[in-house]
Amino acid sequence: MSFELPEFDNTQIENGKQLFKQPCNFVLGVAKLQQLPDSEIPEIAFAGRSNVGKSSIINALFGQKKLAKTSNTPGRTQQLNYFNLADKIHIVDMPGYGFAQAPENMVKQWTNLVFTYLQGRVNLKRIFLLIDSRHGIKKADLETMELLDKAAVTYQIVLTKTDKISAKALEKVISETQETISKHAAAYVTILATSSEKNIGLDLLRAEIASLALTK
Repeated sequence: MSFELPEFDNTQIENGKQLFKQPCNFVLGVAKLQQLPDSEIPEIAFAGRSNVGKSSIINALFGQKKLAKTSNTPGRTQQLNYFNLADKIHIVDMPGYGFAQAPENMVKQWTNLVFTYLQGRVNLKRIFLLIDSRHGIKKADLETMELLDKAAVTYQIVLTKTDKISAKALEKVISETQETISKHAAAYVTILATSSEKNIGLDLLRAEIASLALTK
């Protein structure tokens, strides 16, 4: 199976760039489902294992360093952090799964919050499931993918930190990832390969999000 880049024309790429130049504000951190914003604005969310780079990629999309909090400590994001992008789309930074330096009962609480959110949010257009390109899809990722399949929530794989591996290694992990997602009903067929540090693939990710912002 060969890897193909997403097909966006110049207008779509420009739409993505212009969207992410607009004001984006932190709305709230949701620790309980009752706190979820009552809104019909489309939403996308970033999910992934702890320390996979969710906050870093959100910051990179906006060309900022402090919009979303980053940390070398797994489990820093402990709630659903909501950002409002120009009243056109909500961007949600989700708690990392798989590992967190926190009490077990707190980790379980975060996990229940996240999974319940995924299955019950009508205006959630897509989950961007971040996978560290150096490690590929792990057991915790597969468990999340299976849950998303059952919940019929569309998700798209975004490989992160691609600047940290060789072109040959990246080709291998893309091929393995494509083989895996071909077995998952809710997985979006196109994989995005990115690097927050080197700005690789971010224009394509912006264009993808902009297309969802326009979806009613």
